Amino acid sequence: MTDLHVATTGSDEADGSATSPLRTINRAAALARPGDTVHVHEGEYREWVRPARGGLSDHRRITYAAVPGDRVVIKGSERITGWTRESGTVWVAVVPNAMFGEVNPFAEEVQGDWLIDPVAAGARRHLGDVYLDGRSFFEVDDRRAVDDPPRRADAVDGWTGTVEPFADADQTRYVWYAEVGGSTTSIWANFHDADPNAALVEINVRRSVFMPTEHHVDYITVRGFEMAHAATPWAPPTADQPGLVGPNWAKGWIIEDNVIHDARCSAISLGKEASTGHNLSTERGDKPGYQYQLESVFAARQIGWDREHIGSHVVRRNTIYDCGQNAVVGHLGAVFSTIEDNHIHHIATKREFYGHEIGGIKLHAAIDVQIVHNRIHDCTLGIWLDWQTQGTRVTRNLLYANTRDLFVEVSHGPYVVDHNVLASPVALEVFSQGGAFVDNLVAGAVRLEPVVDRATPYHRPHSTQISGYAVVYGGDDRYIGNLFLGGDADLAFEPGSTAHGQATYGTHGYDGHPATFADYLGTLGESEGDHRRFHTRRQPAYIHHNAYANGAAPYEHEQHAVVVAGPVRFGVTEDGDAVHVETDLPEEALAALREPVTSADLPPVRFVGADFEDPDGHPLLLDTDLVGERKEPGRAYPPGPLATLPRGAGRIRVW
Repeated sequence: MTDLHVATTGSDEADGSATSPLRTINRAAALARPGDTVHVHEGEYREWVRPARGGLSDHRRITYAAVPGDRVVIKGSERITGWTRESGTVWVAVVPNAMFGEVNPFAEEVQGDWLIDPVAAGARRHLGDVYLDGRSFFEVDDRRAVDDPPRRADAVDGWTGTVEPFADADQTRYVWYAEVGGSTTSIWANFHDADPNAALVEINVRRSVFMPTEHHVDYITVRGFEMAHAATPWAPPTADQPGLVGPNWAKGWIIEDNVIHDARCSAISLGKEASTGHNLSTERGDKPGYQYQLESVFAARQIGWDREHIGSHVVRRNTIYDCGQNAVVGHLGAVFSTIEDNHIHHIATKREFYGHEIGGIKLHAAIDVQIVHNRIHDCTLGIWLDWQTQGTRVTRNLLYANTRDLFVEVSHGPYVVDHNVLASPVALEVFSQGGAFVDNLVAGAVRLEPVVDRATPYHRPHSTQISGYAVVYGGDDRYIGNLFLGGDADLAFEPGSTAHGQATYGTHGYDGHPATFADYLGTLGESEGDHRRFHTRRQPAYIHHNAYANGAAPYEHEQHAVVVAGPVRFGVTEDGDAVHVETDLPEEALAALREPVTSADLPPVRFVGADFEDPDGHPLLLDTDLVGERKEPGRAYPPGPLATLPRGAGRIRVW
C-alpha cells in the first residue's frame, strides 16, 4: 500500500511522496493501485477527477482524502477575467470554446425525459452557470433581459400545479445570457455594483468533478473535500445519470464528510448508465417514458445488475446544497446502499427549470436501501422513492421547511418508514402499497392515491431478480405508533386525479379499506372471473395505536387510537448548527400505547408475498428513536419519533 501526495505546489513529474507531491489529483489517480491512499493538501484544484481504476474489495479500496485540517476544494469551473463593460452594470466576456474540452455547457440545454419547459414560452435553460464570489446567477432568455433583469421568475409548483415566484426574488437580478459561436462563447452578465475583474467570477466548464468515465471502477472512497460547480445534465431514470460526484455504475463507493454544492442538476449520482436507455421517450416520441423505464430494468439485468456488481455504496456525513435537481439521485445503481447522516438543503429552490425528477433524495429501484438520520430542509421535495421501493428503510430522518417531505410512488413494498419527523405542509404522499409507517411525527397533510394505469416491477426479497409486476390499488399499508397533527391548508387533489378524495390529516383517508386480510378476501366475488374481481377492491389497511391532534382524524376501523382534545404544538427550530424540536403536549398526547414494533407486528405484503425484515433477512426490531435512544422491549412508549417527551412545554435538541 502506497501513500501518494498532491499539492498545489507540486509537479506531475514528481514521484508523489510527501516531500515531492504531484500537482493534480488526476495524475495521482493514474498511479493509484488497490490499497493506496491519495492525500490531497490545502488548496483549490480545478479538474474533473476520473479514477483510472478501483479497489478490489472493501479492505483493499483506493482512498482519496483531503489532509485533515486542510481545506481542499475541487471545482468544475474556471475563473474568467478580461470582462469588458458594455453598458451600465452589464459586462461581457468572450471565452474560447477550447476551454470547455469535450462539451460546452453553454451550448447544452437542460433537457430530457420528464422535464417540463419553463413557464416563459420557448425559454430553454443550459448547463452553464456564472458565479460571483460563489453566488450562482440566473440564466435569462435574451441579451436585452441582462440590461433589465426580472425581479421575479416563475415556476410550476409540483404539488399545487400553480405558478409561484422564486423564494429569493431579489436574487433574480443577477443574471447571465450566452451566445455560442464556432470558436468562442460570449457571456453577458449583470454584476450590479461588483467589478468582475476584481471579484472572483467563475463559469461552469466541466460536466463532473469526481466521477470515472468507465464502468465498474469499484471500491473507491472520496473523503473530506469541498466539491462544486459542475455542469451536470438533467438526470431522469430513463437516461444516463452523471453527477458532480459518483461511481458511474460500480460497486462499493464511500462518499463521506464532503461539502458539495452548485451542481447544475444532481450532486451525488448513484444511478443508471446510458446503454440501458438515454432519453428515448423525448428523442423518439413513440412511447411514454414509463415504458422505456420498464425496458431499462430488464436491460440492466442483462448487463449484470445484481448485488455482486452494482451498488452497496455508502453516502454519509456530507453537506449538500444549492443544486438544481437532486442532492442524491439514482436509478438501479443505488441498490443495497446506505445514505446516512447527511445535511441536505436548498435543492431545486432556484426553480430555473422543473420536471418530475426533483428531490433532495430521488431514487428509483431503492432495493434494500437504508436512508438513516439525514437532515433535509428547504427543498421542493425532501425524499422521493419512485418505483421498486422494496426492502427499503427510511428511519430517524428530520424533514422540515420543505414544500413536501416524503413521497413513495408506484412501489409494492415491503418498505419501512419509522421514527422520522415529517413537519412540512405536505408531510406524506403514498401512491404505493406495502408500506409500514411506525412511530413518526406526521405534522402535515397525508395524500393517498392509487395508480392503476402503470404496472411496475417487484423483486425476489433482497435481490434484483424480477418476480412480477403490478398496478397500485392503494392500501396494504401499516400504521402503528404515529403522531398525526392537523392543519388548515386546502389541499385538494389536482384535476383528473384518480384519488378517492382530498388530501387529509391523519389516516382517515383509508376509510373504506377493510381492516383485515380476511375482510379483504371476503370482498372478492368469484363470479367476476380470475382478475376482474380484484380490480375495484381496496386492499386492507392495518392501522392501530396511533395518536391524532389538532384536527387530524383516525381511520374508521382503527383500534386503540388516541384523539387528543386539546391543542398540541410540535415545531422545528434552528439555532446555528443545532436543531431543536419544541413541544407543548397535554397529558393525553403522551399516553404510552405499545412496546417497540417488530416484524411480527407487520403482516407480509400482498403482491410481493414478502416479510418485513432487514437487508440480511433478519427480523426487524424498530427500537431506536430519532435521537438514538433505545426503547426497551416489554415497555410501552408514547406515539411519535421520540421515546421521551416532556409534559407541557419542552425543547429537545434533535441535530
